[in-house]
Amino acid sequence: MRARSLPITREDLRRYAEASGDHNPIHLSDEAAQTLGLPGVVAHGMLTSALAIGVVAEWAGGADRVVATSIRFAGPVVVPADTPALLEVAGTVKKVADDGSTAEVALAVTCGGAKVFGKAIVTVSLLRDRNVAASG
Repeated sequence: MRARSLPITREDLRRYAEASGDHNPIHLSDEAAQTLGLPGVVAHGMLTSALAIGVVAEWAGGADRVVATSIRFAGPVVVPADTPALLEVAGTVKKVADDGSTAEVALAVTCGGAKVFGKAIVTVSLLRDRNVAASG
């Protein structure tokens, strides 16, 4: 899987907060984030994981190919006010099912050289037509 760099801006965080209803101030205010011991505004965990999973989905042929995810966070994605944070996403196929139906992709996700995810596995379908496989 080809590694990708994904920018995350404060505007992305504002739009995600509106869409998701997650208006936790640590995602929107440096002061609120710093009060809790964070270095500044941090990206929403669900946004971060969705972006990383999206890289795998694109590689696998579409979002409908993602059949399971397991992600443990290791650290926050700090988003500066004046420049995007760069989420670095790389993945390696670690296991293919004996019948060739699925593959487990281990993600390595960092931002500014720091690990964002601890253990992160995305399972994708390798079948061309999942509906045929499910009915057969």
